[in-house]
Amino acid sequence: MSAQNQIDNPYELIGGEEKVRALVEHFYDAMSDHEPALTALHQCDENGRVDRGSRDRFALFLIGWLGGPQTYMERHGHPRLRMRHGKVPVNAAMRDGWLRSMKKALDTMQVQGNLRGFLDARFAEVAEFLRNAEG
Repeated sequence: MSAQNQIDNPYELIGGEEKVRALVEHFYDAMSDHEPALTALHQCDENGRVDRGSRDRFALFLIGWLGGPQTYMERHGHPRLRMRHGKVPVNAAMRDGWLRSMKKALDTMQVQGNLRGFLDARFAEVAEFLRNAEG
C-alpha cells in the first residue's frame, strides 16, 4: 500500500476546522479570480465573488469528508454529490478548472508530502466522478 493510501485522518493532518475553512477560502478566491465559468455557477456577492453561503456549506462538507465532525450531514443530510451536481453540466473543462482552483488553494496552504499526494488523488477522483457531460 502506498503512503498516499495510509492517511488515517486528513482532517487532523491538515490542522482541523480552522485550516479546512482557510483552504475553502483560498479555493473560492482562486476560483473567483481565475475560473469565471465556474464562478458563474455559484451564488456570488456584490463583488462577483463566490458568496459566504457557498463557502460555509462547502467548508462543512469538506470538514466531514476529510474525517472531521459530520455537521454537514446533520444539517443537510447525505451529500449525494452526483445528485446535487446533476443539474449542472460538469465537463472536463469544468473538472479541470475546479482542480486548478483546489491545487492553488493547497499550494497557498503549503500542504505537502503524503497528505498532499493523498488529497490531490482524492480530489481528482471526486472531480472525475462528478463529470456528467462530454467535453
